Amino acid sequence: MSDVLQMTKEEIHRVQVLEQLVQKQIKQGQAAEQLGITVRQVKRLKRIYKRDGAKALVSKKRGRASNHQLDPQAEQQALGLLHERYADFGPTLAQEKLTEAHHIDLSVETVRRLMMQEGLWKPRRAKKPVIHQLRERRARLGELVQIDGSPYAWFEGRAPACTLLVCVDDATGRLMELWFAEAETTFSYFEATEHYLLRHGKPLALYSDKLSVFRVNLPNDLSGTGTTQFTRAMYQLDIEVICANSPQAKGRVERVNQTLQDRLAKEMRLRGISTMTQGNAYAPEFITDFNARFAVEARAPQDAHRPLRPQDDLSRILTVQEPRVLSKNLTLNYHRVIYQIQTPRPTYALRNAQVIVRENRHGEIALEYKGKALLYTVHHQQARQAEVVSSKQLTLKLDGLAAIQSTKKSKPYIPPSDHPWRRFRLGNKSKQQSTKPSG
Repeated sequence: MSDVLQMTKEEIHRVQVLEQLVQKQIKQGQAAEQLGITVRQVKRLKRIYKRDGAKALVSKKRGRASNHQLDPQAEQQALGLLHERYADFGPTLAQEKLTEAHHIDLSVETVRRLMMQEGLWKPRRAKKPVIHQLRERRARLGELVQIDGSPYAWFEGRAPACTLLVCVDDATGRLMELWFAEAETTFSYFEATEHYLLRHGKPLALYSDKLSVFRVNLPNDLSGTGTTQFTRAMYQLDIEVICANSPQAKGRVERVNQTLQDRLAKEMRLRGISTMTQGNAYAPEFITDFNARFAVEARAPQDAHRPLRPQDDLSRILTVQEPRVLSKNLTLNYHRVIYQIQTPRPTYALRNAQVIVRENRHGEIALEYKGKALLYTVHHQQARQAEVVSSKQLTLKLDGLAAIQSTKKSKPYIPPSDHPWRRFRLGNKSKQQSTKPSG
C-alpha cells in the first residue's frame, strides 16, 4: 500500500508545475515565473523531484515543534504573575514588568496572546480616525512647554482623588514636571512652576488651556489689569503664556495625561504610594524612566531654557498680588479683612497711597509700598459674602466646608453677666405685686 502524503495547496501547485517541467511542457523560466522563485531554485527542485518524487517537496518542519516555542515553565510563571499582580495592566506595561521585575523575557505580542486567552485583555475596536491639522514639533527643548492639570483617582481609593499638574516639552515629548495638588488653582500652579524653574530654568513659552488661572474669561471685564495672577507672574519672569483654542491643539499633553493615568497610577500601586507627598517624592524617578522610554531627540541641539536672574525672586513673584488704596485712617480691605497700617511717619504721608498686597500659598499676607514692607495689624474681619468658585474647584471647596463643619462642636449658649435675665429674680415679681396700692 502506497504512503499517503499530506500536502498544502502551495506544495501541490509545485508538484504540478514541476511535473510539466519534467514532461518538457514548459521551460525553466516559465516554471520560475509561475512559482515565484528563481531559475536556480527551479533547477534544484527539479533535481530532487526526479530523484525522490512528490514527497521531496513536503516541508520537513511539518509535525515538529517550533524552535521558538514558548517554554511551558516560563508560560505558567507568567500566567501566575499576570493573574496575581498585573490583571488590569495593558500588554505593553505588563511585558515591561515581567521583563524588568521578574526577568521573564517575553515579547509584547506573546503577553497579549496569553492575556487574551485568560480573559485579562480584550482587543479594542479601532476608532474612526479624526483628521486634525498637523503641527510640527518645535525645534528646541524649552521653546514651548505644554502645561495641563489632570483630575483623577491617582491613588485608586487609597487616598482622595486629586489633580496631577503636568508639563511636557513640545520638541521632545519629555516630561518636565509632575506635581500632585488638591485642585487646579493659582497657588498649585505657582508651586509646580517653582519646581520647574529651579530644575530646568525658564522656558520661552507655556501652552495651556483657557482655564481661569491662565486667562480672564469674564466678558467685558473692565476691572483690574485684564490679566490673571499666573500670567502676571510669568510676564515678570519673561515667560510667554499662550492659550490653546481647543484640547486637540495641545494634544501632546492630553495624550500624556491618558498614559499617566494608566502607567503612573499602577506604578504607585506597586510601590504602595498612597499620599500626594509620597507621589511628589516619587515623581522624579518616574519622569526619568518615562523619558528614557518615550522621549525623542529635538531637531536642534540647543536648549532654549534660560537661567533665573538675580532679580527673579520667586518668593515674591509667585504670589497673588493686588493693589489697594489706603484710606485716610491708613486702612485697606482685602478678602473681607480690614488691615491697619502701623507706621512711625506722619499719617498724611500715606493717605490715598497705593500699596501692594502679597499673599503666598501658605496664606501669609505682606503689604508693600514702593517695594518696602509695611507693618500692619488686623483691624476687623467682615461678614462672609458670596464667593465665586470655578467648577474645577467646587469639589475641593465643598470638601473643605464639610471638614470644617465636622470639627465644630456644638456648645451651649452662655449669656454674659450683664444679660437682662441674669438680673431677673422670682421674688421681684411678688414684691412688686405687694407694693401696688389697693383699690
